[in-house]
Amino acid sequence: MTSPIIAGFYPDPSICRVGDTYYTAHSSFEYAPAMPIFRSTDLTSWDFVANAMSHVGQLPEHAGDASTGIFAPTLRHHGGRFWLTTTNMNEIARGQLIMSADDAAGPWSEPVFVSGTVGIDPDLSWDEHGTCHLTWKSFTPELQGIATVAVDPATGARLGEVHRLWNGTGLAAPEGPHLYRVGQWWYLLLAEGGTERGHCVTVARARTLEGPFEPAPHNPILTHRSTAHPEQNVGHADLVDCGDGAWAAVYLGVRPRGQTPMFHVNGRETFLAGVDWVDGWPVIDDRRFIVAPADHSFDDDFADPTLDGRWVTPGRFPGRFARSGGGRVRLSADGGRGQLLTRVRDCTWTAEVTATPSDGVGRFLLRIDDAHWYALQFDQRHVHAIATVGPLTTTFAEHALSGAPVRLRIRAYEQAPRSAFDVGEPDTIELSVAEGDREVLVLACLGGRYLSTEVAGGFTGRMVGVEVVRGTVSFSGFRYRSDTPVAQ
Repeated sequence: MTSPIIAGFYPDPSICRVGDTYYTAHSSFEYAPAMPIFRSTDLTSWDFVANAMSHVGQLPEHAGDASTGIFAPTLRHHGGRFWLTTTNMNEIARGQLIMSADDAAGPWSEPVFVSGTVGIDPDLSWDEHGTCHLTWKSFTPELQGIATVAVDPATGARLGEVHRLWNGTGLAAPEGPHLYRVGQWWYLLLAEGGTERGHCVTVARARTLEGPFEPAPHNPILTHRSTAHPEQNVGHADLVDCGDGAWAAVYLGVRPRGQTPMFHVNGRETFLAGVDWVDGWPVIDDRRFIVAPADHSFDDDFADPTLDGRWVTPGRFPGRFARSGGGRVRLSADGGRGQLLTRVRDCTWTAEVTATPSDGVGRFLLRIDDAHWYALQFDQRHVHAIATVGPLTTTFAEHALSGAPVRLRIRAYEQAPRSAFDVGEPDTIELSVAEGDREVLVLACLGGRYLSTEVAGGFTGRMVGVEVVRGTVSFSGFRYRSDTPVAQ
C-alpha cells in the first residue's frame, strides 16, 4: 500500500512551492487552533510548521459541533507573502476569508472577509496583470456553482462582478475549485462525485476567465471508484509546479478496512501523485511516488508551559482550560469543553498517559465526535471503561484504584481473521490500566467500526487525548507509539 505523505486527519490539502520548499495547508473543521501547515523539501517527508489560526481574533470560539468550523483552504505564495483563504462555517454569512503572512510559521494576519461570496472551498489565483481572483463553490441562490470574482486580497474588497465558471461534468457536488494560469490557458480543477466512494478529480480549460471552459477528454483525471485500490474516496486535488519541468499533485484519500462497506477510521489523509502535461492537459500518475510508512511516535512530558501545536480542542483554544508545565498538564472544568486531543495517524498504535486520581473526574479517550467515543474514565477511587455510540452509553468494566498514579492505555490493533470469510472489524480498540509495578489489566476490547466515518458521519477522523469532566484533573507522560512497521 502506498502510504499517505501526511497521515491522519489532515484533509483537503492545498500546496504551494517557495524556492525548493513546499508547503501544505489543511482543513481542521471544529478544532482549534486551526488550519495546520506542513513543510517539505522532497514532497514525501513532511514536518508540521504551525496552525495558521492561533487565537480568538482569527477564529472565534464556538460550540465545537462536529464537522463545522474551518473547511478546505487554499495556500499560495505571491508577491513575497503567503496567502490563505478558507471558509469558517460558523461565520459563513460573512463570505470567504483571507489571511496572509511573511512566513508560513506566522504570525498570520487577522482575516478579512469578502462580502457576497457565501459558499465553501475558496481559491486564490493571480493573472498576468497581477490581479487576484477569488474562486469558490457558491451557495448563493442566483449563482449556484463555481464562481469567481477579482478581489484585493489585503482588504477583501471586490474589484469586479461575480460570474460563474464551469460547474463540472455533471456528477454530484462539484466543489474544491483551484484555478491555474498555465501558458495561454486557464485551468479549473474540481472535485466531483461527493467526498465518499464516488469522489474524483476533473479539469477544464479556457483561454479567458469568461470561458467557455472545455472539459478534458479523459475526465475524471483521478479516481479510484469501483476499484479494489487500497486508497479510496480520492479527490480534492491541488497541483504544484516543481520548478524543474516536473509537476505534482496532492489529494485526499482514505484507507478503508474491515468487512463491507469497509470502514475508514483516521479521516481523510493526504496523498501524492505525479503530473504530466499531455496535449495541453494534466495527466495524473498516482503510482509515481512510493511513500514509506512514517514513524509518528512522540512523547510529551508537558515540561514546557506552551503546548505543542499537535494539541487541539473542539470549539475552543486549549489555553482556556489547560495549563502545561512542570512535567504535567492540568485541566480545569470551567463550564466549557475540556478535551485536549491529538490526531491518530496510524492503522495500529498505542497511546498511554499517567493520571493522578483526585476529587475531579477525567477521561483518557478516543473519539470521532461527541456521540462516538471510547474512554477510560477515572475519579479518586475507580477507573471505568466506557463507550458512547449514538444515543447509547455503556460501562463495560470497573477497576478499583489504590490512590497511586495510574497508567491509562488505549491500543488499536488488527485481529487475524477467524476464517476466509471473516474480514472482521477495521481494528480492535483495547482499553487497559496499570498501577505501579502491577501487570496491565485489560478492561475492554471494542470493535473499531463504531469509531469510523462510515458510522459516525462527518468529515473528521479519530482523535486521542485527555478530558476533564468535572473539577480539576492532571496528567503526565503522554506517549504515542506507531505500531505500523516503518521502512529503515
